[in-house]
Amino acid sequence: AQLVESGGGLVQPGGSLRLSCAASGFTFSWNVMSWFRQAPGKERELVARINSAGDITYYADSVKGRFTISRDNAKNTVYLQMNSLKPEDTAVYYCNTWANWGQGTQVTVSS
Repeated sequence: AQLVESGGGLVQPGGSLRLSCAASGFTFSWNVMSWFRQAPGKERELVARINSAGDITYYADSVKGRFTISRDNAKNTVYLQMNSLKPEDTAVYYCNTWANWGQGTQVTVSS
């Protein structure tokens, strides 16, 4: 299985970014997909999760109402739309399914 994240970058507080995770090597449409993040000096934490059909989602309290997870099973891709970004959202964001992880994409929120 391979997961490749993209879309990270530097954004000002209040701004938006959309992360993408392209999956290959497994039956994407069967799998729950998740986004995690890890800030410097902190443990990796679950940000959002979506079921295989894309109709059930979970969000950490810290991002609820600001982030949206979605997926396109035809494109084997999962997305994380991040709005109203805050400096505390700064972290490396990872795509995950079961024991498989992407390489991560850096998100930095700073003025």
